Amino acid sequence: MPNTLPRWLKPALFVACLAPLVWTGIFVLQAVNPVEYITHQTGTWALVYLLATLAITPLRQISGWNPLIRLRRMLGLYAFCYVCLHFTTWFALDHGFDAAAMWHDVVKRPFITVGFTAFTLLIPLAATSTDAMMRRLKRNWGRLHALVYPIAILGVLHYWWLVKRDVTEPAMYAAVLIVLLGWRIVRRWRA
Repeated sequence: MPNTLPRWLKPALFVACLAPLVWTGIFVLQAVNPVEYITHQTGTWALVYLLATLAITPLRQISGWNPLIRLRRMLGLYAFCYVCLHFTTWFALDHGFDAAAMWHDVVKRPFITVGFTAFTLLIPLAATSTDAMMRRLKRNWGRLHALVYPIAILGVLHYWWLVKRDVTEPAMYAAVLIVLLGWRIVRRWRA
């Protein structure tokens, strides 16, 4: 297997990561509740990209193809982008930029509390995702970016608590997360 990424792969992944946003824009007008549709779509894709980011390391270890690691930052930043859209939709369209109403929701509704916590924890990860910040923070960069694990757990919990009846979809995300975290635990235990 070549030790470099094909030149087309990053641009193709970039466009593919934008596709859900285009899809959402096309179908939002057909939705019964457009705000709920946008909120659901952006939240789902944020979680998908967050789990895809966590999948890079096991895929690299299984395949032995180290260049995969160069896709992780883009996936992580897309996860953050969709989280920001998810939060903005909720804050702007659900709460009309009313910070007091938003804060009331954060305090009173546990699924929003964990979602808001995950969003808040993602901010420093996105802010320190550059090569310059990696060099500047040195070992602390890895420690900071280990926050991705509790963030992913909070993201799945946010989705699980949001769903009232059929937890099939959040359970699938939880299963994927358990496999991805379990892989890391087993690898560390065997080392």
